[in-house]
Amino acid sequence: MSGPRCSYAFTKLVVDDLAKMAAFYSQVYGLREVARVQERIAGAAIDEIMLGVGADMSSGSLVLLKYVDAPPPRNGEVILGFTTDDLPALLERVRAAGGAVHDAIRQMPEMKIQVAFATDPEGHLAELVQVLP
Repeated sequence: MSGPRCSYAFTKLVVDDLAKMAAFYSQVYGLREVARVQERIAGAAIDEIMLGVGADMSSGSLVLLKYVDAPPPRNGEVILGFTTDDLPALLERVRAAGGAVHDAIRQMPEMKIQVAFATDPEGHLAELVQVLP
């Protein structure tokens, strides 16, 4: 394949309460705010918080975006994926931070994983995966 190289860089999740969602993803998944942008997209005012695992944007970063003058978004447009080495503890952090467990832990031995689904306080869905030994 010729041409310019490209690679996956980030996901933007449209949210209603930007500060609350940034606190949730920081508390539960350990992401940190690395930048904030107030700009316009296609004429619409937006406010963004860029979250990453380090001090700057890296591959796999999560950007929380709020349309300033628009109603709250509809859920179900994206499912975030996180991996962990302790799925029960992660689900406890989700609950403690105001999220909910949508589907309890399910063993998938054929894939050597266990998986659960949880939602953030606004109802956005995340698939949580632990690789089994």
